[in-house]
Amino acid sequence: MLSPLVQKVLLTETFSIKDVFAQKGRVYTFLNPVSYLTALDNKELFARFDGIFADGSILVAAIKLVYGKDVTRRSFDMTSLAPELLSYAETTNKSVYIVASRQEQVEKAVGIFKERYPELMVAGYRNGYFASEKEQEEEARHIVGVNPDFLIVGMGALMQERFLLKVKDAGYRGIGFTCGGFIHQTAKDEIDYYPAWVDRMNLRFAYRMYKEKHTRKRYLQAAFQFPVRFIAERFFG
Repeated sequence: MLSPLVQKVLLTETFSIKDVFAQKGRVYTFLNPVSYLTALDNKELFARFDGIFADGSILVAAIKLVYGKDVTRRSFDMTSLAPELLSYAETTNKSVYIVASRQEQVEKAVGIFKERYPELMVAGYRNGYFASEKEQEEEARHIVGVNPDFLIVGMGALMQERFLLKVKDAGYRGIGFTCGGFIHQTAKDEIDYYPAWVDRMNLRFAYRMYKEKHTRKRYLQAAFQFPVRFIAERFFG
């Protein structure tokens, strides 16, 4: 049985990056073994995305092992999709809007982006903390009014997906991506968060556990729960 989540990942694999950056009115998110467990309990929410990328070598390997399908790792960080998007936006005069992390962190991250991509057009940015549902709705309408070409949202699993879909429902016709902890990492002066050797050896999850203590519990939980639930979904639905 083909999991709906894996099916969406396989469909997204058929999209070229050129198409992803060109097809307006679409929103994308990413799944790794940790967020996959969350997505299993929120399938209807994730089904509303136009594409889901396999974020991490472990999920890529799991899909190959259990389903016999090859997919490309796509993460919203500087080892994968982020530099492609930022470079594309800069060279084609496309605007970017960011909703993520805390205010001081997003401000610092934007400054770092501008240093590396001096011609990048940042249409706006704000933190990812909202006092109420009403404030989220107001921000969604504001983004629709600004109409940035690309919207990047990093608020943690589920919250970022819900907000990005809220913006789309409000009428946003650009292209949106969730980005997890990318802005938080960049604000630490770590735009290139993973050393080259870590990226080369596919040890990104282990490196993040080492660097960020708060990730350890959920990574360890996923280490036990993800294989069981992923295989059970394949054979028992």
